[in-house]
Amino acid sequence: MKLRSIFAIALWAAGSVAAQAESLKVAVTTSFHNSGLSEVLLPEIKKDTGIEVQLLVVGTGQALRLGEAGDVDAILVHSKAAEEKFVLDGYGVHRREIMFNDFVLVGPSQDPAAIAEAGSAADALARIAEGAFPFVSRGDDSGTHKKELSLWTEAGITGEERAVDWYKEAGAGMGASLNTASGLNAYIMSDRASWLKFGNKGDLEMLFAGDPALFNQYAYLPVNPEKHPHVKAKTAMKLEDWLVSDRARDLIDGYVLEGGRLFVFNAKR
Repeated sequence: MKLRSIFAIALWAAGSVAAQAESLKVAVTTSFHNSGLSEVLLPEIKKDTGIEVQLLVVGTGQALRLGEAGDVDAILVHSKAAEEKFVLDGYGVHRREIMFNDFVLVGPSQDPAAIAEAGSAADALARIAEGAFPFVSRGDDSGTHKKELSLWTEAGITGEERAVDWYKEAGAGMGASLNTASGLNAYIMSDRASWLKFGNKGDLEMLFAGDPALFNQYAYLPVNPEKHPHVKAKTAMKLEDWLVSDRARDLIDGYVLEGGRLFVFNAKR
């Protein structure tokens, strides 16, 4: 066989493989990535569906803006009110709940604000504010940041009362913010998965959890092709079908660290 013919066949074969492969851009929260769950799910998604998921790891607010601009095909985030507005405004086809975990309050092991004795998450934050103990906020418009702000409001602590000498806005993802809190030996609110995965705990400990207000739901939203015809709507739906499957349930529920489950699958089919 002539070299030219061999080369042509090789190009055809490469083109066929490329044609079969599907890629999908998905904006996800930093907590989904920092927890390590993405490293578990993505290879299995590709194996089972042929979809190569390309993650854009950002806060929920930025993920929603990427969806509004049509820069991604779908988003996986955790701020219900913002997600429902995204769909109501026509940017998302629908909102599909996939899994949940919870937020926790972390702080110095000595717990100078005594938040471990608090009756609620809002009470815990009020104690921190009353003593002006160092607190690190993500400050990045993420789902975690939005939840934190709602709890300050519930505690009756205004933005003006959160003085810069004790309230520090990191403007960063969960991992970076936890590193800042560790360095300052400060209080911080984290999702449980990122906290368990975090390796630079220093003197920090998980001090408060269990308040229903700290429930943390993750949802998948395909971007609306009527707004952005170029998005890969069929591939986004194919990924959604996988995310609500028994295979996804087993992987999500089976992901544990330090003997604790990081996420709980709760998708309805």
